[in-house]
Amino acid sequence: MARVLLFGALRDLAGWREQIFEGVGDLSGLQSDIARLYPDLTEALKGPGVQIAVDKALVRGNVSLSTQTEVAFLPPMSGG
Repeated sequence: MARVLLFGALRDLAGWREQIFEGVGDLSGLQSDIARLYPDLTEALKGPGVQIAVDKALVRGNVSLSTQTEVAFLPPMSGG
């Protein structure tokens, strides 16, 4: 099970902030499930500057997901 969180413009685009996805073993599988269920969100999640955190740690590439994993998709941020 993966608890997926979306923030900022990603949340606005999807129309939801949190969803539970069952039966995903890795990040690639989760992204495939999201693409199948929410095709309008797919390109935004792959956009420049979007970061992914798994259990509150930023990750790159494919990683394994354990039970009770939290995956957050973070939109590009700016600051001053």
